[in-house]
Amino acid sequence: MKQITSVQNPFIKSLVQLQEKAKVRKQTGTFLIEGKREIELALKGGYELETILFLPEIISEKQLNDLTIKPLNVIEISKEVYQKLAYRDTTEGILAIAKTKSLALSDLKLSKNPLILVGESLEKPGNVGAILRTADAANIDAVIIANPKSDLYNPNIVRSSVGCLFTRQIAVGTTEEVIAYLKANNINIYSATLQDSTEYHTQNYTTPTALIVGTEATGLSEKWRTESTKNIIIPMQGEIDSMNVSVAAAILLFEAKRQRQFQ
Repeated sequence: MKQITSVQNPFIKSLVQLQEKAKVRKQTGTFLIEGKREIELALKGGYELETILFLPEIISEKQLNDLTIKPLNVIEISKEVYQKLAYRDTTEGILAIAKTKSLALSDLKLSKNPLILVGESLEKPGNVGAILRTADAANIDAVIIANPKSDLYNPNIVRSSVGCLFTRQIAVGTTEEVIAYLKANNINIYSATLQDSTEYHTQNYTTPTALIVGTEATGLSEKWRTESTKNIIIPMQGEIDSMNVSVAAAILLFEAKRQRQFQ
């Protein structure tokens, strides 16, 4: 088994670049996953792993054998190398290099009565991760990111989603492309916005539905407001007029799930 003990190793340096630069992830078609649970969810989600790196003081070879589903390139690394690559303080001694997947709208496979969440121009990786966790909790068909501000394989998104990046179908596209896709598939569009809106709980989400959320700072673009089936609003009863986008997404999704009797 190959061993790497130096942080100056060219391969390790390339992995640091993979963590830090979207351009490198795009060029190589790969990204880094940290943590046993996240790797297991990636495997379950059909992601292909190229290489496993592990710290023997934390995880044993037997545990590696239990995890992997086919022979992989496995590298034993030193504590120094592991600390160079790992983001989390409390971690499990394992990282994987995985191949990215296509995020095209045309690759989505929807049920007969889909429930979809769309987030437009989401900037903070933590919010994207939280939305992916909510989407997993609600077991919806897909998450679509319109006009993405960062690539979904950003390590901060992988980490904050606690592996839920791998458990739901995900696609990206421009706002115009996403609207065209939803309309072509006869999916009702409910845009969460302050303008020309009605309270969210008065609407029927038991038919094919896409719930659209935007950032707290700018909200949704005009295109969503004019092309929606209905604009909806979560009534605010305090001093502020908006809430965190991931919280708003959770409220809307679980109202839809309640109406669908959590089916």
